[in-house]
Amino acid sequence: MVMVPPVVHEIQARTALNAVQGMPFKWSLNPYKGCRHACTYCYARAYHAYLDLPASAFETQLFVKTNLAEVLREELRRPGWHGEPITIGTATDPYQPLEAQYRITRQCLEVLADAENPGSVTTKGTLIRRDIDVLTDLTRFAGFTVNMSLISLDRDLLQKLEPGAPSPTSRLQTIGKLAAAGISVSVFLAPVLPGLTDDVESLTDLVRAAAEHGASDVWTGALRLPPGVKEYFMQAVAEAFPELPPSYEQLYAARPTLNTGYQLRIEGQVSGLREKAGMSHALIEAPQPTRRRQLALPI
Repeated sequence: MVMVPPVVHEIQARTALNAVQGMPFKWSLNPYKGCRHACTYCYARAYHAYLDLPASAFETQLFVKTNLAEVLREELRRPGWHGEPITIGTATDPYQPLEAQYRITRQCLEVLADAENPGSVTTKGTLIRRDIDVLTDLTRFAGFTVNMSLISLDRDLLQKLEPGAPSPTSRLQTIGKLAAAGISVSVFLAPVLPGLTDDVESLTDLVRAAAEHGASDVWTGALRLPPGVKEYFMQAVAEAFPELPPSYEQLYAARPTLNTGYQLRIEGQVSGLREKAGMSHALIEAPQPTRRRQLALPI
């Protein structure tokens, strides 16, 4: 896949925190819209429709919320805010290459650290190593987790599926750096792609590598193809893996999700591999953070 240079739009955010329904978290935060990692399967491609842009523009039309940290600080000052966990990176990668220039994610983490507000960040980006200092503070005084997204150890395969993302080796090394600093790191082995990343050997190798590099847990889920994303992904699959489209058309003919049996099988396999690797549900069992002071943000 040829990566076309992106057009970057600087915008002003009216709000920072997004109320989320139907997910295991209540609040999300996204410093950017669109993502240079260009993952062909990314469910967030559908969100570009709200900007009157096609799913194919997800990696070429990028939006930077330049004032997001200031807005976040004001929202955390509100009397009605009670320090609930905030999930960063649900609709775009907060450590995509733009972050090296704009540092919006870094600024938001510093606001959370000042407020001792718990949360997590999900990323494929190895740039997160830059922020080990503030992540260490968040882990120690607020409670914070990094989720590294990694669906395969096959570099050639990932070059076709997520051409703008760091290599699997770089991501594993980043997990090791974060874990060595005392930061809790989980691996998001999601989405699992039928016929591409779901064979037992691949899953076994990935879970083992995650454990060896210090990850405390691995979470998984099967590929979803909502409208807009499905069309883009099917075209990408046809170009890179011409033998696969018929089976994908059959699997996703009726709905955007795979049947329950497939999902339970994958989850069961990964659960067994996780236990064999000595991992536990670290997010549930993690000790309570040490409070260093009262809320630092002025009321």
